[in-house]
Amino acid sequence: MTAQLLTMNTTDGPFTIIAVDGSVLSSGWTADPEDLMGQIHASLLPAELTSVNSLGTISDAVEAFYAGDPSPAMQVPVLQKSGPFRSHAWDILRTVRPGKPVTYTEYAALAGNAKAVRAAASACAFNAAALFVPCHRVVRTDGTLGGFRWGLAVKESLLAREAA
Repeated sequence: MTAQLLTMNTTDGPFTIIAVDGSVLSSGWTADPEDLMGQIHASLLPAELTSVNSLGTISDAVEAFYAGDPSPAMQVPVLQKSGPFRSHAWDILRTVRPGKPVTYTEYAALAGNAKAVRAAASACAFNAAALFVPCHRVVRTDGTLGGFRWGLAVKESLLAREAA
């Protein structure tokens, strides 16, 4: 399988996307595609990457997000693979409203198991499609940011942008 590769400039730094057939495999705030490859499930790993100048609706959604409209990013197809809880939890993340972050405990409850807080946190940690599956919208119970693969400064910026 050949995937398409695009790096876009954003106010939070370079944002790279690996996509196949109009679906995001992996994305994040890096200029190095190797930083994204480890998050892709082994069965979905592309054999090669082809650089492109646009990914159509995918890159349009990133531009819309940075222009103040996060909703198009939630319509972009995402291709991730894992077990039933994590896959469902990723779908649930896409329903968390911009500007209304949830705690890890609330996220676990939304995903159907209020006691699965660690599993919910794990779903965030293993999310390959940052921005399109908005794990940045999950915070600690005390309101602090918690972790974020792409750095707390990026998470804080994303949350502030969505709250505006």
